[in-house]
Formats: sequence, structure tokens, C-alpha cells
Amino acid sequence: MDAVRPVFYVSDGTGITAETIGHSLLTQFSGSRFQTDRLPFVDTPDRARDAANRIRAAGEAARTRPIVVTSCVDGSLTALVAESGALMLDVFAPFIEPLERELGEARQQRVGQAHGIVDFDTYHRRINAMNYALTHDDGISMNYDEADLILVGVSRAGKTPTCVYLALHHGIRAANYPLTPDDLEEERLPAKLRQHRNKLFGLTIDPIRLHQIRQERRANSRYAQLDTCKREVAQAEAMLRREGIEMLSTTHASIEEISSRVLEHLGINREMY
Repeated sequence: MDAVRPVFYVSDGTGITAETIGHSLLTQFSGSRFQTDRLPFVDTPDRARDAANRIRAAGEAARTRPIVVTSCVDGSLTALVAESGALMLDVFAPFIEPLERELGEARQQRVGQAHGIVDFDTYHRRINAMNYALTHDDGISMNYDEADLILVGVSRAGKTPTCVYLALHHGIRAANYPLTPDDLEEERLPAKLRQHRNKLFGLTIDPIRLHQIRQERRANSRYAQLDTCKREVAQAEAMLRREGIEMLSTTHASIEEISSRVLEHLGINREMY
């Protein structure tokens, strides 16, 4: 069996950019095994040397060359980290020179700009969207006039995490409404939702997966029984089809994919922060 390759996401900021890009790259290599670690705020020479020592030690323990995905904007810090002997992958390097040439100006090395508070209006929009998602979660508040979208589906189909992601990453005011057994027996959209039909998007899920999720929440309850899950999913899907509401299965979809498909279908074009 091949050795587990140590991978480090190194940044002079949060490390979110390096980790996001690095993870996307590693998923293309299913034949290898990786042990990943994030090293944020490597923003001084001492911290860069400490990072290099840690990376070098990991490589020696694994008896293989480590991989470093870095988003450090200061080249001198990257050079110090490179003393670890790791394979260095700078996420900015392939793009900076072509951009400088095209734009006719040199880059300005600013640390933390990707995930710092650069625009306070934008930042507050995200915070307000998050507050909205939390106060309009699972039908807690059903005043949907200010909602950008409303996710509809049975309990535990993935509505809440999707709403939180949409708020945090896109500044979207996303509400969600759980279809209750009473709603499903009515076989039509609840009255509160009908007037907001153009904001609705349905989430569904495989009943077996739903059973597993509900078992973790309320083990051996009627709510978690497989028969209950099968019946609720079938009723919810039938209702959404009858009402002409677009729906997506969350069974094998990531939150990122679900969010992108919801935004695309509803025609919401909001920059990712």
C-alpha cells in the first residue's frame, strides 16, 4: 500500500483559499492517500521557519515528500517554507504574471484580502443574511416577504445547512419550510407558501439516507422509522411535482452543488464572498 502523503495548506491569512483550491486538486487523484493539515497566519519569518520544520518532520515520519499548497503573498515567506523540501504549489503563481501583463500594473501584495473585511456593506449583508436564515429556519418565522428564496422539503433533507451556506457565502436571505405530516396530508402547498411560489425550491432525499439521519437524531422513534421516511418523501415529491416546484435530491450532492443549482434555477446571480 502506498504511503500516506502529508499535505499542508499554508497561508499568511486564514488558509481558506489554499485549502479550497488544494482540496479540489487532490480530489483528482483517487489513487493516492493524503493526510492534510492547515497552517494559517504564517506571516512572519519565525512562523515560516516553524512551518518548514513541521512540514519536514511530517515528511520524515511518512517517509515521503510532503506537498505544500500555499497562498502566501510574500515570496520571502514562501521561500522559507520551501526549505522543508516539500513540493511547493503556489495557488497565485500561474495567474499573477498574465494578469500583470494584461492589466499593465504590478500586483500589490496585500495579506488577508480574500477573506478580510474589505467592504463593510458587503460584510454586513452577509451577517444580516445569516441572521435571517437562523430566524427563518424550520418555519420559526414565516414572514417571507424579504426572502430571496425559500427551500421546501421534509425534515432533515438538508434545508438548514444549505440556507446557512447561501447566507454566509452569497449573502442570500434564505428561509426554509419543513413539510409536516399535516401539510403532506393536504396534498397541496401550505397557504403561507403559495403567495411566494416564485421563490420556492424543493429539496428531497433518498428515504434510506433520511432514515439514517433521523435515527441519529431520534433513534427508534416513529419519526425515524423507514416506513415513515418512505411515505413522507413520496408525498413531498408528489406534492412538489403537482405544484410545478423544481426539486433536487440532496442524497449525494454537496452543499456547494445544491446551492449553485438553487441559485441557477431561481435566476439569482450573487457574487461569492
